[in-house]
Amino acid sequence: MERILSELYFVTTTVVDWVDIFTRPKYKHIVVDSLAYCQQYKGLKVYAWVLMSNHLHMIISVEGQQTVGDVMRDFKKYTSKQVVEELQCDLQESRRKWMLDRFSFAAANDTKATNYKLWQDGYHPELLYTGEFYRQKLDYIHNNPVVQEIVANPEDYLYSSAKDYAGDEGLLQVMVG
Repeated sequence: MERILSELYFVTTTVVDWVDIFTRPKYKHIVVDSLAYCQQYKGLKVYAWVLMSNHLHMIISVEGQQTVGDVMRDFKKYTSKQVVEELQCDLQESRRKWMLDRFSFAAANDTKATNYKLWQDGYHPELLYTGEFYRQKLDYIHNNPVVQEIVANPEDYLYSSAKDYAGDEGLLQVMVG
């Protein structure tokens, strides 16, 4: 793992007000599909990931002309637009009006946002400078759903790379170290 540590970052992006938007599969799949697109067309390399109800943790690097910041900016912009559009049409969502109000309020207080803002600013990149730090963040990512008592075993959580590390195939292509 030492050969690539200078390129790897632990990143976190969080929904404004910690709104639990990612409790429904359709919203989760917007995130997963967007990450897959970034992998295919933007040089994103995912080493580990977990999507929780209101935040996303990943260990990533980027190849080519784009930076981690470029990819995260584009990812957040696209997913924000797609999730809000889906939410606006989702008349079955009991929390629809409340969530749209929260996202609208967040946008009203941000000069860069227009009508709605899904993600908090930033993505909190941490350079993974040692193998030990990498393993610490990897364990943290994979144990997030266990700590939240969503699953008993990390590999049982569908929206994570723990399945890949357990020898099975998950939802995204993962660079298992």
